[in-house]
Order: sequence, then C-alpha cells, then structure tokens
Amino acid sequence: MTDKELKKLKDDLWHSADMLRAGAHLAANKYGQPILGLIFLRYADIRYKQHKAEIEAKYNERKGTRKEKSLKEISIEVCGFYLPPEAYFDAINDAPDDANKAILVKNAMQAIEDNNEKMAGVLPKEVYGQLVPEEEPELLSKIVRVFKDIPEDIGIDLFGEIYEFFLGSFALAEGKDGGTFYTPASVVRYMVEVLQPTSGGDKKILDPACGSGGMFVQAARFMHQHNAGAADTLKFRCYGVEKEPDTVKLAKMNLLLNNVRGDIIEANSFYSDPHDAVGNFDYVMANPPFNVDEVVYDKVKDDARFNTYGIPRNKTKATGKKESDKKETVPNANYLWISYFASALNESGKAALVMANSASDAGKSEYEIRKKMIEEGIISQMVTLPSNMFASVTLPATLWFFDKAKAATNRKDEILFIDARNVFTQVDRAHRKFSDEQIKNLGIISRLYEGDTQAYADLLAEYRDAMTTAPETSEDKEEKTKAYYQAQIDWLTERFPDGVYCDVVGLCKVAKLDGEDGIIDQDYSLNAGRYVGVVIEDDGMTAEEFRAEMLALNEELAGLNSEARTLEMQISERLKSLFGY
Repeated sequence: MTDKELKKLKDDLWHSADMLRAGAHLAANKYGQPILGLIFLRYADIRYKQHKAEIEAKYNERKGTRKEKSLKEISIEVCGFYLPPEAYFDAINDAPDDANKAILVKNAMQAIEDNNEKMAGVLPKEVYGQLVPEEEPELLSKIVRVFKDIPEDIGIDLFGEIYEFFLGSFALAEGKDGGTFYTPASVVRYMVEVLQPTSGGDKKILDPACGSGGMFVQAARFMHQHNAGAADTLKFRCYGVEKEPDTVKLAKMNLLLNNVRGDIIEANSFYSDPHDAVGNFDYVMANPPFNVDEVVYDKVKDDARFNTYGIPRNKTKATGKKESDKKETVPNANYLWISYFASALNESGKAALVMANSASDAGKSEYEIRKKMIEEGIISQMVTLPSNMFASVTLPATLWFFDKAKAATNRKDEILFIDARNVFTQVDRAHRKFSDEQIKNLGIISRLYEGDTQAYADLLAEYRDAMTTAPETSEDKEEKTKAYYQAQIDWLTERFPDGVYCDVVGLCKVAKLDGEDGIIDQDYSLNAGRYVGVVIEDDGMTAEEFRAEMLALNEELAGLNSEARTLEMQISERLKSLFGY
C-alpha cells in the first residue's frame, strides 16, 4: 500500500466518527472507545486470517500424536492470540442491520477476552448499545461496514499506524481533554530520534504517565527500522503506569496492535511504584501532566524516586488553627517528575521527557534540585519546542534529555541547547507538527554533537537520492519535490557547512558549566533561549533608506486612517437615514 493509498484509507475510516456525531447517543469525548474497539476487532480478524492456514496445518500435523495441541494453543503460538468463530468480522458484518448487532459486537469482544488472558478487561464491550439508537438502529452496521473496507492483505504494521492516526485525530478533536491521553506523534518521534534506543540485551523502557502508549510504540518502531529487526525487538519490554482506567485500555490495545511487549498498570505514579523504578531502566520517556499542585508531601518525602535529588517544598508553612489541619502539599510536582525520570535510570540509562517551560528556570527549592542534577552531569540536552504543538498546551514546552553515562565523560560539565521554536509545519490555524524531514534535521544536530559525521553525510545523500528519484507525475509536482529536498539540503549545509557540529546562533549551543555566559553565570538556567541567542536579520538598508521607508509607511498609515474616518461617517449617516433619526 502506497503512502497516498494509506492516507486515503485513514481519511475514509475517519468519516466513521462523523456518523457517530450525527446519530449516536454518546458524549463527544466517548467517540474513541467504540471506534478503536472496532479497529482492534478488524485487526484481530485480518491477522488471524493471514495465519489461519499455518495454524490449521500445524494442528492437523500434530493431531493424534503426543505433540497434539488444541487449535487455541497453536493459534497463540503462531500469531499471539486465538480468535473464536463468533469474533470473525464477517459474522458481525453479515448479520441483520438492527439493534442485535451491538450484542454481537459485545459477545465477540467478550469471547476474545475469555480466550486470551492478556486481553482480559481491555476491550470496550458495553458502549455499543449506544450505537443502535431507536431512530437509527442501523448506525452500528454502517460503521462496521466502513472497517470492513480495510483490505485483508494489509501489512499488520499499518494497522498500528491506523490506530495511532485515530488516537491523534480523537485527541485533536477533544482539544485539552485529548492531550491527557495522547502526545503528538511527531514530538515523540523526535524524542526517539535523539534517544536512539537499541533493543539488544533485554532493554527496558518506563513511562510513568503513559497515556495511550505512544512513547512505547514509537520507540519500538525505531528499533524495528534501525536495529537487528523484529526478532531482536522482542527483547525490548515496556513498563507503563496510567491512572485513568479507560486510557489504560487504549494503551493495552495500542501495544497489542503494534506487537509491542509491555505491562501497563493502572495506578497513580505519585503514590505507587509498581515497576520498582529506581535504577532499573535503560530508557524513560514521558509527557507527564504539568504543574500538579495537590501531591501530599508526607506521601512522597521518603520515596527514593523523588528524594534522590530533593523534593520541592514551600519555605514557610501555613499558620493558624484551620490551616494547620491541612496536609502539606508539594508546591509544584514538575520536579517530582523530573527527579523520578533521573532516578529511574540505570548507570547507562537515557531519558526524554516533555516539561513545562517554567521548570527550566524555576526558583526556590526547584532551583536546588536543578543545580544538583546539572553539577552531577546527567542532563545531556534541552530543546525548546514551538508553540501549538500540543492539544492541551498552546505555549511552547521543553524537552529534557538525561544521559547517566555522560557524567563519566569529558562532556560532564556541558549541555547541548537547541531552540526549535522556529522549526515546524503548520497543520491548521491552531496546531503545528514536525515534518519527517524536520525531525531528521533536528536529530542530526544531536548526532553531530556526538561526533557521528557519517549520519550527516547519509542524510544529505538520502535527500539527494529523493531529488533524483522523484515520482514522475506532472512536471510542476516533480519540480516542487526537487525544490523541497534541495531546501532540506540547504538548511543543513548552511548551518553545518563542514559536516561537523558547530554552534549556530538562534538554533543550537553547547554551553559549559563555567566561563562567561556559562551555565553557572546564567544562574543554572536550562532555558535554551538564554544560550543560543537570536538571529538579527540584516535588511541591507542604509540609515537614510530606513528613514525614508519609515516615513513612507507613516504616510500610508495616515492615509488609511483618513479613509477609515470617512467610512465611519458614511456608515453613521446611512444608519441614521435608514432608521429615521
């Protein structure tokens, strides 16, 4: 399936959600559950069909021998799960278009859970009754037919893309609420591009605020593409914590659809440590909730996840009888999260997390925590993101990167700062993202900083190949494609002309701990803008030319103001004549 065909399929499938908006007796923020459940049902059907011949052959081969196994056991061995006949998609699709279809869908999902222990409690079974309203009982059938259109020869990895597309689309539609379960895929892909996770040696990744599991999925995809392959990626295991029950189900389905091994636990990460996190993980990735202010101090003060670097605390306690009865809370939990990520890493572990910009310069007790981390040498990079990248946050956020091994290198007392606020692709008026090429271009800054000049050469070669192998469509489109990739080449070569890392004003800077304008000099700030500077564009005008230009603009403004006053008088006069006063 080509990229164009996949895009059309995604768009066609998304229209199924429009059907729900029109007719379902369902709250707007609940559309995702039934749709994502049907995607999973169709996935299970197609994946099982693709392996059914092999399953039946092995079953018949062993039948009557000492190695005989049930069809269910062999199915789980071959494709990871067993699909009972009542869960076949055709059995549901071919049934009459009436209210009983909701019962069939519920029974299908219950049968899958009953026959597959790892899926127990994951699928949304109860919601489908709301998709057969009395005035339109055929609504569910219409939606089922939409997903029947997914071709049965589709690659299983594309199902994961479809699921992620729907997660992102629902998050965008739900705005702020959607941001609680979904981090934009392009941001996560950039985080993974910087981390470069490898899968050998039973690597473990933690996300203590995992939402719908996007961090795990993108990390696994990276390893499939860049490491030893699917078999080796099986050595990579994900450990997630999520406190919202419905979101836990989304995450478990996401991992199943993307063939990612993992364990998602429903819990509150501030008060529960189900994965024994301290010093236990090779990678930590997360987009935790910002600025939480109701975490009880006594419940976290003795927890090594949080107190290794210090716990944020108010300098003065409330006084007065009424106030003294209240339990002390952490003033802001941002640094609880930051400390958690750092303490969860093993000796060579790496982390990437999304954090509110305010944390980069936070004072008081947060300042002391940040200072300790900087001096210990575990913070490797700080990246300021563009605004409007998230459904829930309009202001730019910051990516923090940790590298525990860095403390033992000659880079211990330096941090790479990247200001990416001007690198983005506009999706619509209110949302932005990173394009594939922008992710690669920003990622290559990290590679060059690490001394990987070959990655830079390879990326330039990739862009040049894309120019020469542009699809032969119209001459205009071919030229646009060539111009696009030439622009990527120019972006890289203008900033890194020698193919090695160098500081670029307005983009990136390696800041030392000591020295003029160093990190100590900047009062241990981790705000990239303080270090990389701002590009001041030269407009090429002389002082006299600038004066003439400003006078001309002022004259034009005066003319427009005069015209506005004339129009204002005309409107006023016409209103008076129209209403006779």
